[in-house]
Amino acid sequence: MKNRSPLIAALLGTLVLTACTTTDPQSLAANDPFEPGNREIFAFSIALDKAVAKPAATFYRAAVPQPARQGVRNALTSLNSPVVLANDVLQGEGDKAVNTFGRFMINSTIGLGGLLDVAADMGIPGHDNDFGITLGKGGVAEGSYIVLPFVGPKPPRDILGTGVDIAFDPLTYMTWNNSTLYTMIRGGLTVLDKREGALDTVESIERTSIDFYATSRSLYRQNRNAQIRGEAANEDLPNF
Repeated sequence: MKNRSPLIAALLGTLVLTACTTTDPQSLAANDPFEPGNREIFAFSIALDKAVAKPAATFYRAAVPQPARQGVRNALTSLNSPVVLANDVLQGEGDKAVNTFGRFMINSTIGLGGLLDVAADMGIPGHDNDFGITLGKGGVAEGSYIVLPFVGPKPPRDILGTGVDIAFDPLTYMTWNNSTLYTMIRGGLTVLDKREGALDTVESIERTSIDFYATSRSLYRQNRNAQIRGEAANEDLPNF
């Protein structure tokens, strides 16, 4: 768990920064009592994205062939299978749990460690799941909207969900030579993969939005609510 301490520190620091609420009626109507602080963190995230993440993702798209990028995405998805499986079981989704387990076994073996999505070719499609969705299906409210630095939107329900998902990941408890390096590489590739996938979506939203922050907040909530209802969701939304 020691590798998670920077994330925990970021969460605690942000909660302190957003402790001062606003009385603005529009903010309260949007369930965003911390909007002034959230907007500052959002602006910081956008500046950091333009300086680092977007150029890196653009270079990654240009330099790495699409099949190789897809292989990286497949491998990252496979590594997250234990978290998806745990939440499938908690939600009573037996068919999805069987599919998740089957996909993990197939792709981890004949799929070359998850680089190839052989299971999809066999008619076993994948899906995403997390404990925030589990809580939402159980009737737990989102809570006040919060934006965290380096993390993006994380209302209380999803902050708790992220912590539980970390506990669901078996690799959280495993250490070996260079395990810290592995964690850093996995985290970096996850950020790079997600940002590359969102390049076109972010550009479109930013170009057409009058208020980028408000639009991002709305899209985040729509996406999470769709996931909780079991509907198709946009996986390429910005994480600011």
